[in-house]
Amino acid sequence: MKKFLALLSLLLLSFACKFENKEERVKPKIVATTSILADGIRNIVGEKAEVVSLMPAGVDPHLYKASVRDLDLLQDADLVIYHGLFLEGKMTEIFEKLDFSQNLINVSEKLPQDMLLRSGPETHSVDPHIWFDVSLWSQALSHAAEEIILWRPAWEAAIRENSRSYLARLATLHQETIDRIAELRKADQALITAHDAFSYFGKAYNLEVLGLQGLSTLSEPGLRDLTGLVSFIVERDIHAVFAEQTISPKAIEAVVAGCANQNHQIRLAGPLYTDSLGAVDSPAGTYIGMIETNVQVIFESLTL
Repeated sequence: MKKFLALLSLLLLSFACKFENKEERVKPKIVATTSILADGIRNIVGEKAEVVSLMPAGVDPHLYKASVRDLDLLQDADLVIYHGLFLEGKMTEIFEKLDFSQNLINVSEKLPQDMLLRSGPETHSVDPHIWFDVSLWSQALSHAAEEIILWRPAWEAAIRENSRSYLARLATLHQETIDRIAELRKADQALITAHDAFSYFGKAYNLEVLGLQGLSTLSEPGLRDLTGLVSFIVERDIHAVFAEQTISPKAIEAVVAGCANQNHQIRLAGPLYTDSLGAVDSPAGTYIGMIETNVQVIFESLTL
């Protein structure tokens, strides 16, 4: 670890001399770690800045390792914005180092602790998938907006207007999701996915949620996990389980096979969008579109 940090320090120092003068840019460059976060920040800053996603769409942030190109991009940014809550777990040391030389915003740092879900007492056991509760994600983006104003006070009027407009759209999305999931509950179904990414969704919209893997895709499901989930599906007559777009479907396919062995035919639906948006030109290419797409797929798959 010490060798890694020393190398990282040298790389960051060397990159500092490579780039154009930031003051000469037409627009400041903001780097957000994921496509989900980048979309939210674009809606907040509007035309004031260029917003770049560090991780391309379709990438799993739990497994993501920073490359030399990433260090290059982070050092060249005028502002770096990240999720926190150990979502970008393999980049924690990088953010700690960047904090000495770079403008950083952790969008989750001011969220009420009693609204965060945990799998254990450890710091890294907090569930980072806060964007699946639209109201909680709105709070995270509100904090980001206030921090951006502190960073660029001259933008305050524009940032506040953009935030009001976007947060109003998110409030509508939140209510629409409440209404749609209320219809789904009449079917007495549960949402079962490859990893435990939808707990905030389940809590916010009152839907039973189970994941085969843990909070991080680094975890591996055991035979007991698989057997218990198959038993639950058969007993409850669940209609579908869901693959995820950033995760191999092998583990959830094993659930489908296990159900078939017990003469319970179940659909493998999805994939759902969890840790990343879809392609830019797809229906799930924005945060709002991602939530709407997921809700539609879940509703249709569990009620047909």
